[in-house]
Amino acid sequence: MDLSVIPKATSCILFLFLLSCTCFISTDAYDPLDPNGNITIKWDIISWTPDGYVAVVTMSNFQQYRHIATPGWSLGWTWAKKEVIWSMMGGEATEQGDCSKFKGTPPHCCKKDPTIVDLLPGTPFDQQVANCCKGGVLSSWAQDQTNAVSSFQVSVGRAGTTNKTVKVPKNFTLKAPGPGYTCSPAKIVKPTIFIQSDKRRVTQALMTWNVTCTYSQFLAHKGPTCCVSLSSFYNDTIVPCPTCACSCQGNSSQSGTCVNGNTPHLASVVSGNNNLAPLVQCTSHMCPVRIHWHVKLNYVEYWRVKVTVTNFDFMRNYSDWNMVVQHPNFDNVTQLFSFNYKSLTPYENINDTAMLWGVKFYNDFLNQAGPLGNVQSEILFKKDKSTFTFDKGWAFPQRIYFNGDNCVMPPPDAYPWLPNAGSSREVSLLALVMSCLVALVFYAYV
Repeated sequence: MDLSVIPKATSCILFLFLLSCTCFISTDAYDPLDPNGNITIKWDIISWTPDGYVAVVTMSNFQQYRHIATPGWSLGWTWAKKEVIWSMMGGEATEQGDCSKFKGTPPHCCKKDPTIVDLLPGTPFDQQVANCCKGGVLSSWAQDQTNAVSSFQVSVGRAGTTNKTVKVPKNFTLKAPGPGYTCSPAKIVKPTIFIQSDKRRVTQALMTWNVTCTYSQFLAHKGPTCCVSLSSFYNDTIVPCPTCACSCQGNSSQSGTCVNGNTPHLASVVSGNNNLAPLVQCTSHMCPVRIHWHVKLNYVEYWRVKVTVTNFDFMRNYSDWNMVVQHPNFDNVTQLFSFNYKSLTPYENINDTAMLWGVKFYNDFLNQAGPLGNVQSEILFKKDKSTFTFDKGWAFPQRIYFNGDNCVMPPPDAYPWLPNAGSSREVSLLALVMSCLVALVFYAYV
């Protein structure tokens, strides 16, 4: 085929189409505010057994602000050969599978593709290992590093007893508790080094492999899960969340099920929803969570913002929630009231991103929809006279995440505008003065 006969416009369209396809494929799981965030699963073989090995599996959540809430994580894989799990500590397989071929005490799990979950708090000490038994809950790395790690021990049989005969498992899956994570193939790496409690002796794993799991909001949810509304002291306009930001009422193709807060027998409706699917309050945006950013006050050297997070989901409480806000004035934040604060610097030296979360035992628990289903705080910023302005929406955030998911922002042209020098009040005063002058001239002339 002679490519010279193809019109240049057609060639450009084909090129842009191919480029857009490759861009979408490569950025599905990329988070610009946490580019290196992932959950790393490390598998350390610590001893050999007559027909296999004993390994410690450690799951580390290196995501700055995305955590795993109750009912917790579940980890799955497919064995490369005919391996079985003889026993476990700190975790358990959800199904035993068919172990009829084994005489005597059967293995803990004989499935080709086991699924492992964490044990619950309060597990007897003789069944625990370090960093286990949290019910599968993992904190984000920025909130609490000590609780961002989970481990279990597994004794594997029919697996090979040397580095050359052991085969790494395949097809790792991580649910937290639903979909959203994509896991890489296991990669054999340099054995892990262990420092003993006396800090005088160092040992190492016999064999180690890593699996990296990354999150994609597109895989986790059919649509957005939160939205942002805006208001300010200098304008009477309240900009609501965009209509149908998360779904539309009565739209069967999306999660459009909703109930009014004053619906009779609401408690029975909620208790009858056994699948724990979102049951949101009927709103124009239909989002489970709304974040409202209100520019509250303006001082000579400071300005103040009020942030309110409201839960519209009748089925869910948010424990250990967090919120990430990107705004250029976070390099001059002065004080936060009733929220924790941590600066995030995804762009090296540019400090425009902050992570906010509740204070333990005070407001770290966001109740389900109802009178108590909101938390709020205020932020005091110091003005940088070289950059500060209320004009053109500068006082509003560029983006907001809630629990790691990007929230829908209002369109920029809908932001509350700043009255200019010819505001209505000044125009009205000028008109009154001019009217008085005209009247005086008229009466003087008469």
